Amino acid sequence: MTYRLFDLTFLLAVPFWALMIFAPGWTLTRRIMASPWSATAPLAVYVVLAASEFGTLWTVVSRPDLDTLRAFLGTPTGAAVIWAHLIAFDLFIGSWIHRDARERGVPHLVVAPLLVLTILLSPLGLLSYLLVRVFKPAPSGPRLHDRELQQRHAAP
Repeated sequence: MTYRLFDLTFLLAVPFWALMIFAPGWTLTRRIMASPWSATAPLAVYVVLAASEFGTLWTVVSRPDLDTLRAFLGTPTGAAVIWAHLIAFDLFIGSWIHRDARERGVPHLVVAPLLVLTILLSPLGLLSYLLVRVFKPAPSGPRLHDRELQQRHAAP
């Protein structure tokens, strides 16, 4: 079961990444990614895996020790737990980048590679996007969602 859950974890996240990278302006993408719940599916896998090894996991996180962590991660369940953790939080970070970039008007040609970087190496993707934000401050006018609604209602 652990191996199946490991394989399932990333597959549950792929549709969200695909929407953000390939259909960022689509109404459905905006609606889905506006929710902080978009990372729920990989989190559910994490909960199932973590519950099965909660005692060991609690020991690892409550008294951090490199050897204890290494031993836990060296097990199939430990590796699958960490994988689900990473996938869920990478997706959460990616969805924040997606929303924030749209709000700031960051061109998608800049954002898409950063989302891919976030999938692969999330700390570098997040750091890269934070650097982009330095050069693209938040707009002072209406928020993107508000502007999109205004345009939709103003169109004949």
